[in-house]
Amino acid sequence: MSASPAIRLAAPARVRAVERPVALGHWVFAMVCLDAVVALVAAGAGLEVRFGGSAEAAVQGVPYSFVAAVLTPVWVGVLAAGGAYDRRFLASGADEYRRVINSGVWLTGLTVFGVFVLHVGLSRGFVGVTFPLLIATTLVERYTVRRALHRQLALGRVIHRTMVVGSHDEVRQLVDHMARVPWAGFSVIGMHSVEGEQVDVESLVEAVRDAGADTIAVAGSRPFRNGALRALSWRLEGTGIQLVVAPAVTDIAGPRIAIRPVQGLPLLMVEDPEFSGARRVIKSVLDRTGALLTLVALCPLLVLIAVLVRLSSPGPVLYRQQRVGLNSAIFTMWKFRTMQTGADREVRGVAHLNHCDNVLFKIRQDPRVTPVGRWLRRHSLDELPQLWNVIRGQMSLVGPRPPLPEEVDQYGDDVRRRLLVKPGMTGLWQVSGRAELPWRESVRLDLFYVENWSVALDLMVIWKTMGAVLHGRGAY
Repeated sequence: MSASPAIRLAAPARVRAVERPVALGHWVFAMVCLDAVVALVAAGAGLEVRFGGSAEAAVQGVPYSFVAAVLTPVWVGVLAAGGAYDRRFLASGADEYRRVINSGVWLTGLTVFGVFVLHVGLSRGFVGVTFPLLIATTLVERYTVRRALHRQLALGRVIHRTMVVGSHDEVRQLVDHMARVPWAGFSVIGMHSVEGEQVDVESLVEAVRDAGADTIAVAGSRPFRNGALRALSWRLEGTGIQLVVAPAVTDIAGPRIAIRPVQGLPLLMVEDPEFSGARRVIKSVLDRTGALLTLVALCPLLVLIAVLVRLSSPGPVLYRQQRVGLNSAIFTMWKFRTMQTGADREVRGVAHLNHCDNVLFKIRQDPRVTPVGRWLRRHSLDELPQLWNVIRGQMSLVGPRPPLPEEVDQYGDDVRRRLLVKPGMTGLWQVSGRAELPWRESVRLDLFYVENWSVALDLMVIWKTMGAVLHGRGAY
């Protein structure tokens, strides 16, 4: 029995005004132009470094100025072939950066093949300067464009006016997820919750048109049995209404998901998360190397902080605390002391100030924190001694938040999955709100990291951490 959809409009707070929508095609064109400029600049820098900007420099009779000019369309073409202009990944972050890096690796590989195998007399010094600079500058350019596009999306421009359809729980989950990422460009203007009934495709499309939506987001597939989803996709042909489907894998990252056709049936294949093996060894090496280099580079700052802590109040410079690490192992975590000596014994006296109603204990204006400690906490400088924990292999640079033993005692089986990897100095929780995050969201982000770790994700988190620390967002 078919049921006409009862469309419920989204709450006003969830609807953003659409101000002068900008076509994504304009952004793609802008990136093509910027990539071309970047290629010219990188080639010019290579010429300057290798040949001192000499106009007479040539390779087998061809001026390097011509080589630089040819590099521009070649770089744009390689990026296009690598999917770096695909609108689905526009300003997506890690996926977009990975495509740029892959394109750069391909271009470098083809060039090296030409130099060593085909004996093209291209200067190795020119290649060694130009190509790394080209890749790095393109990544910076894409990051800048991404930030600009995200600002436009957050303001309500380039918006998909979206109707969400599915079971009540799945609709709520998808709407909440879209609300958390306004820069994704989905503005929910209506919801249709279906419980145990088949969606009437014609009535749904008519209702979507009446609501002024240009996108239907299907949460799960239960309401679309017996080929209804395929019928909906056919019905939307030529209507200008886009169809997106969010299967129940919203917390599984794209690299772990692949579509595998089996006898014409498209199946989503989800790879197992990787908790051991070569990639984990690589992560450990990168963690320890990065921590050691950072510790050496920041030695003067560490000495200065130690002096400030010592002068701010009586007591030791460092504070140590028992935390739970990989596979429930207990370790001693180090921090610069930010509270008055004996603050741990005063917990009961300030318990009424705790604003968390779950596992965590947080106080916005903790009277036990010293003035210097408050500044250190705001910029997360109190956590720098944890670099020693990373060097010892007890922590990672990026990972879930290191919990206290009494917190772990309250964990359910799902939350305990946080302990399958080493805790981190920073993580998705650090760059997504820090102390302002509710417990449930903090757990969700940590579990997402545990399930979907990658080197690219680590680099993205470290990059975002620098911004969060400099601005002191969400810390107290």
